[in-house]
Amino acid sequence: MPELPEVETVMRGLVPVMAGARILRVEQRRADLRFPFPLRMAERLAGRRIASLGRRAKYILFHLDKDEVLVAHLGMTGRFTINKAATAAFTHEAGGDLAHDHVVFHLAGGAAVTFNDARRFGYMDLLRTGELATHRFFADLGVEPMSDDFTPGYLAARAAGRKVDLKAVLLDQHVIAGVGNIYASEALWRAGLKPERMAATLADRAGRPNARAVALTAAVRSVLADAIAAGGSSLRDYVQASGELGYFQKAHAVYDRTGQPCRREGCGGTVRRSVQSGRATFHCPRCQH
Repeated sequence: MPELPEVETVMRGLVPVMAGARILRVEQRRADLRFPFPLRMAERLAGRRIASLGRRAKYILFHLDKDEVLVAHLGMTGRFTINKAATAAFTHEAGGDLAHDHVVFHLAGGAAVTFNDARRFGYMDLLRTGELATHRFFADLGVEPMSDDFTPGYLAARAAGRKVDLKAVLLDQHVIAGVGNIYASEALWRAGLKPERMAATLADRAGRPNARAVALTAAVRSVLADAIAAGGSSLRDYVQASGELGYFQKAHAVYDRTGQPCRREGCGGTVRRSVQSGRATFHCPRCQH
């Protein structure tokens, strides 16, 4: 499933074409994906202007005129692709089966943006702007890890006294929004912390952040920033809105590198794979403690 860097990259790739654009018409080629599409979605979007785009956790937000927001989740295999040519029919330039092109947004000026989703785990909804914070998609989400709210103090407070491992805290969307399996493993490696370490060890007895909390907060921020700069990680289905692959997988230190040398200078360890709560975890047992 695309994680925060992939969703952020897709959103940024759509901005030059969609921000400020008017939707001429929408082709909705099926009634549902993971969930039913909003009632009369194509009709309600026709003629609307897209004021701006944003992201919350793993959701792309299309802020429309008249105080509405189109919310889109990529699911596991969802992708937005752009055709800038002023043609009558959309041509799918980024690969994938045309049978899975489920929604096409035709924009003033001739561009078209298609949502393709082979496994149909993605979904869309139309919400009033004032409903975003309290809607079931967003009400229980934790802080954005790239925001000023994500601090060592916040992380230590949410981890204090918890008898779960560090990786579980990083994957808990109620604590941090948008971090998934890839970047949890990578952040823990950067911080030099083993995934199985108890979350409570990020705080001292008074609940204040210690050096581990400082290191892990910085590691989460840096790995996400580096991944966004590289266009995300393309492992299976993910591509950018331009159709290009992401390149951060080439910089993975541990994820999907079982049996390969640790990339930390002077370590000499070997990356090991384990399973935590049914999810694959990758770490170096020599330099992560």
